[in-house]
Amino acid sequence: MHGEGFFYQAFVYLAAAVVAVPLAKRLGLGSVLGYLLAGVAIGPFGLELVGREGQDVMHFAEFGVVMMLFVVGLELEPALLWRLRTPILGLGGLQVVVTALVIAGLSLLLGLKWQEGLAVGMILALSSTAIALQTLNEKGLLKTVAGQSSFAVLLFQDIAVIPMLALFPLLATHAAAGAGHEAAASTTWVSHLPAWAQTLAVLGTVAGIVMIGHFLVRHLFRAVAKTRLRELFTAAALLLVIGIALLMTRVGLSPALGTFVAGVVLAGSEYRHELESDIDPFKGLLLGLFFIAVGASIDFRIVAAAPGQVFGLVAAIILVKIAVVLGLARAFKLSLDQSLIFAFALSQVGEFAFVLLSFSTQHGVLAGESAGALAAAVALTMALTPLLMLASERLLLPRVGTKEAPERDPDAIEEKNPVIIAGFGRFGQIVGRLLRANGIGVTVLEYDSDQVDIMRRFGHQVYFGDALRHDLLETAGAGHAKLLVLAIDEPEKRLEVVHTVKKHFPQLKILARASSRTDAYALMDAGVEHVYRETFGTSLRVGIDALRALGFRAHRAQRAAQAFQRHDEMALREMAEIRRAKDKDWFLAVRERASELERVLRNDLSEHREVRDDAWDNETLREDVRRGTFVVPDDQ
Repeated sequence: MHGEGFFYQAFVYLAAAVVAVPLAKRLGLGSVLGYLLAGVAIGPFGLELVGREGQDVMHFAEFGVVMMLFVVGLELEPALLWRLRTPILGLGGLQVVVTALVIAGLSLLLGLKWQEGLAVGMILALSSTAIALQTLNEKGLLKTVAGQSSFAVLLFQDIAVIPMLALFPLLATHAAAGAGHEAAASTTWVSHLPAWAQTLAVLGTVAGIVMIGHFLVRHLFRAVAKTRLRELFTAAALLLVIGIALLMTRVGLSPALGTFVAGVVLAGSEYRHELESDIDPFKGLLLGLFFIAVGASIDFRIVAAAPGQVFGLVAAIILVKIAVVLGLARAFKLSLDQSLIFAFALSQVGEFAFVLLSFSTQHGVLAGESAGALAAAVALTMALTPLLMLASERLLLPRVGTKEAPERDPDAIEEKNPVIIAGFGRFGQIVGRLLRANGIGVTVLEYDSDQVDIMRRFGHQVYFGDALRHDLLETAGAGHAKLLVLAIDEPEKRLEVVHTVKKHFPQLKILARASSRTDAYALMDAGVEHVYRETFGTSLRVGIDALRALGFRAHRAQRAAQAFQRHDEMALREMAEIRRAKDKDWFLAVRERASELERVLRNDLSEHREVRDDAWDNETLREDVRRGTFVVPDDQ
């Protein structure tokens, strides 16, 4: 019977998702709202296909949030995280503090004690990482200013849960539900330690995750990758995420925070994209299960008993959060359209609110009936978020000059050529025109629809499509083509295309554009042998003209540039090896290579300062003849 129960529950949840989500997407409501409505439909207050075990399902499904933050961390290198420090600490910190104080003040007006009001303010100040990021990602807004600001604030909120859990026991005004608390406390390894020791243990745990991720995990994945068993790599990725989540739980920290830190540490790993692709299906499925569980957890008995109170509470929460976030966004100089997207994305209360509400009743901070009403309001705010985002983009954003461009389907490609060019901006156009001028057939892919339309008006044959899609590359003839010229503007996207091509079309030779030396290192680390720094050739031409202007003969200036190019490309590959090995100080190695390059170039030029070199320089010869200073070399 137990096995039948499990398979029955799995069937119900999967069937609800398969039916509700496509229907919601077709109606333009988004997948998140589809999952939430599916949960309401199958829940104890709908068709009653699932009962109170939905709470247990939610605890399991919350692991989807953990996986999502791990994947987000994989996309954030520490340098990018450092650049986000102002929105994380400034915008995120102010959002939590201001929202908590405003809600606490309103709670005092409603007759709550200040301890209860402060606890309610902290709980409701949090927003849902899962719903906000998923909704923004579906709408293609995650890379916008509003999306990045939302991510920064959500990250700070996840970190803020830790001090909130430490502060709640000090706010107790009711009798604590001690049994549940003792059971929870017994699961942590540090609960019996004094406060200072607990702090050290927590910091040591985070530091340990960073050290292990930096020094050991890469070697582990390298060993697993050598087996060439995809399922073993997937198992190792899940082992890493689950292990870190368990470790963080044992020391009383948020497992999502721990896996996020691990993701950031592994952001520069050569296995980053493989990890992301292996984790992503589990993340998506568990997130969907989480949203269904949230929908099923809405207690409509409480809503029916006091609908005015509950919906009034929901409206007040949403209005306060939108007002606070909108005000902060404008103070941080976000444009009006980005401020509106930012405010509506964070208008709900987060999944950690359920944890904090349970924790607050266990420690006597809130009474059980108050916590129940708040839990119902929290779930309703989460369910309303996709609708609020939809209303914002349909009613508000068009009035401030922002309209969502309709999604465009890839063009049908009806030609097969030996060369594929991905990206047809200022770089790709020159390559494409040169090849076509010499009779070489070229298939051009460009994912910027405006650029495609402009190029077609100029008479260029360009196909709209994203080179990240291996099926589109297959249609473009990547299985039979000889070369892929990678001329996309964004360095991150270039790397993703490289990984896609290496995985699905290993025979295809890649000629890749690099925006900088660092970008060139990354491409070489990904296995690209032919890397071209986009400003390098132009810089050499400027250097040649500068030498000519200073009196150097043309051949000598040209020889100097060729020698510099030859030795610099050798140094680039040597430095790439040093960068990968990390066996010596990077900056010291750079200084040594620069000094060595100057010395080699001086020696190289001094060996070739011969009179007959000047004979190659026609302009100098004509000038010498005009002046009457031309001397025929002895060997002529």
